[in-house]
Amino acid sequence: MDSRKMRKELEDRLKHPERSFVYDREKDQLRIENTVTGRGITVALPGIIAKWHDHKEKAIEEVVYYVTEGLAAMGSKVELSGKEKNIFPVIRSTSFPAEADEGVPFLYDAHTAETRIYYALDLGNTYRLIDSKLLQKEGWSANQIRETALFNVRSLSIKLKEDRVADNTFYFLNSNDGYDASRILNTSFLNEMKKRMKGDMAIAVPHQDVLIIADIENNAGYDILAQMTMSFFASGRVPITALSFLYENGELEPIFILGKTKKE
Repeated sequence: MDSRKMRKELEDRLKHPERSFVYDREKDQLRIENTVTGRGITVALPGIIAKWHDHKEKAIEEVVYYVTEGLAAMGSKVELSGKEKNIFPVIRSTSFPAEADEGVPFLYDAHTAETRIYYALDLGNTYRLIDSKLLQKEGWSANQIRETALFNVRSLSIKLKEDRVADNTFYFLNSNDGYDASRILNTSFLNEMKKRMKGDMAIAVPHQDVLIIADIENNAGYDILAQMTMSFFASGRVPITALSFLYENGELEPIFILGKTKKE
């Protein structure tokens, strides 16, 4: 599968009378635009091709679903008032765009050296990232959004799966509600988990639909966590970071794991 074939595959599946396609050869990106609203979504073909080699049809289906739902959300009327319970924070990498394609800045905050906090209005099958234009139209302040989103993320259910490997314990949160990684902002939950740790507490958010908490009791645990995080990062629909974090005194510190070295 190369860029030409992937581009044709996506254009065939996303073909619609009210859509146009623009291919940027230099960046190897395909933009799918609604010709009525002028709004669109740009996807990077190399990343999709890489996932296709591992997941075949599923990789293409995910992109088609993401674009279809995203374009539908762009065309719908969005209001914040009365939808307070549907406002959530979402974790993204620092390389994620700071503004929409139309040049309107998203509302976001710094989180770690690897991650940022964006804010979204849940629309059911998809969500709309909150930008300055929406805030101005609705008359909301940035602080109102932050407080509402952080309150809502604390109300999300937390069901962990546990696995013991080489005398280290790994906990996985994978509810697939779009906000698994966002639960890293629930400090009460993190502090409760910290009390359960026998060794170092490490956290990973490789993509938006998983949160990993590790109780690291020996050097092998760091290697296992690194391999695990990279695997999830490579397969995620919305990748965030392949790095993990140590959690100490309420702070997240990125850790670089090299071979069998504990941390650098």
